Amino acid sequence: MAILALDRIQVQASAADKQDAIRKAGELLVSSGCVAPAYVDGMLAREETMSTYLGMGVAIPHGEYDNRDDIFQTGISVLQLPDGVEWEEGEKAHLIIGIAASSDEHVGVLAQLAEVLEDEDLTEKLIQTSDPELILSTLGA
Repeated sequence: MAILALDRIQVQASAADKQDAIRKAGELLVSSGCVAPAYVDGMLAREETMSTYLGMGVAIPHGEYDNRDDIFQTGISVLQLPDGVEWEEGEKAHLIIGIAASSDEHVGVLAQLAEVLEDEDLTEKLIQTSDPELILSTLGA
């Protein structure tokens, strides 16, 4: 199974705040069978101790080490928020990429993500698109 799939991508979404965005990105992982619901709690707890905001409008929330037993299969989810949500003071996140990895399978996805983020125009396209296929073809490793 692919690490990123259409059923783990939600475009043109909205979130009330950072915690809501993390819950929604986590729910995409839960509903597609990648993780147990408890993993989402780990994602929220992780954010309390260390920000997962990368910059350029992108955050990569993920669970804590203690949550590894809640992962059934490696997967990432993408929650696209065109209007963004405040992540850090003065910083809005528009692409919330939830990560659940039981091994190093996600490293290729992160490398691809790093390349995309270096391209501001492409990042902006991902933030604004209404086509989940564009996100899948860009970030799918």
